[in-house]
Amino acid sequence: MFKKVLIANRGEIALRVIRACKELGIKTVAIHSDVDAQSLHVRTADEHVCVGPAESALSYRNIPNVMSAAEITGADAIHPGYGFLAENAHFAEVCESVGIKFIGPTSENIAAMGDKSKARELMIRRGIPVLPGSQGELRSESDALEAARKIGFPVIIKASAGGGGRGMRVVNKEDELFRAFQAAQAEAKSTFGHEGVYLERYFIEPRHIEVQVLADERGRVVFLGERDCSIQRRYQKLVEETPSPAVDERLRREIGRVAVEAVKAAHYRNAGTVEFLLDKDQNFYFMEVNARIQVEHPVTEMVTGIDLIKEQIRIAAGLPLAFRQQDIRITGHSFECRVNAECPDKFTPCPGLITRYHQPGGFGVRVDSAMESNNLVVPHYDSLIAKLITHGQNREEAMARMRRALDEFVIEGIKTTIPLHRRIFNDAEFQKGRVSTGFLERFLANHAA
Repeated sequence: MFKKVLIANRGEIALRVIRACKELGIKTVAIHSDVDAQSLHVRTADEHVCVGPAESALSYRNIPNVMSAAEITGADAIHPGYGFLAENAHFAEVCESVGIKFIGPTSENIAAMGDKSKARELMIRRGIPVLPGSQGELRSESDALEAARKIGFPVIIKASAGGGGRGMRVVNKEDELFRAFQAAQAEAKSTFGHEGVYLERYFIEPRHIEVQVLADERGRVVFLGERDCSIQRRYQKLVEETPSPAVDERLRREIGRVAVEAVKAAHYRNAGTVEFLLDKDQNFYFMEVNARIQVEHPVTEMVTGIDLIKEQIRIAAGLPLAFRQQDIRITGHSFECRVNAECPDKFTPCPGLITRYHQPGGFGVRVDSAMESNNLVVPHYDSLIAKLITHGQNREEAMARMRRALDEFVIEGIKTTIPLHRRIFNDAEFQKGRVSTGFLERFLANHAA
């Protein structure tokens, strides 16, 4: 087992990893920018190192500075969390080259899965169902138009190196294609440093279903059920739940089998998530593999009782999975609400000073956050400030528990998405499980009316 782990991240995920390491008896090193010097994750770790100024490119995404912090503290492993360097194949390769274990997939895994068009081609070769789309990256607007005509409108243009909804454009008809193609390329270039895009058929209001997988260094792979991430705005998830109300036991086994086949095809290691679209006829289509731990991993932990961060660490240390597929049981139901520092209707960032902060508690309630009263939410990073997770014996109890917890959650001084979550969990259609990726847009339009 590792002696010391450096956490190359900040906020709630950094604190989450630190806690897992402490339970495993592993020393921890926190890195931080100058504006995060007094943050909770810094104060909780055994050691800490400042890696630069507030701008993430100069601190949390500054590979030489992060590696120097690992070297001077004697860390023998690095956990990247999610975001920042978590899916940076070069960073993983640098770790590998100097003998520091990257707690996550290999650099080859990240590179292969990071190129969405190549990952799609791999799945096609293995007979895994994918959305109808272009063959590889598109070289020009005319190639995009030709592919779109073959597939049929509407289509969606996606960045090959993309993620988080960036570099994506929905095109409903031909005369929208050229402008959308150029905009997707430009955003892909500015965000990911690579302008390559590809094209897929766009399904109207499917469900977004993802499957959590774990793969050890010996090639054993298991799946831990599915998560329904359909409540999202501009491809950014807002509410997640497991199990999905649209997935029965037969479909769960089949989509899990395909997810396992997908990661085996890529010789994938560590924790990952295989994402699918599910249509109204229960047909599912591969979208991508996220080569990292997901923001929404706690809901899976709540229904399986498996600590995914500890499993990541154990796998990276070369230990085999301690359980088989038949050992995994899904018990009850779990929801997660992402509490963001945003105006709840316009989704505009709302940085500032938190003057009062009170977390909910009680049976079946979990809060992952690194916030406290008198903390300053700075504008330099993602707006996520807390994850509120509930668990119940069934979906109805988990929902009731979430409504109660949302009423208890107090954050003053800034605006957050808590009021929006309250409205969603009181919505009749949501309560019946009648959701899709178009739910939130309709919900907001109806609420405004």
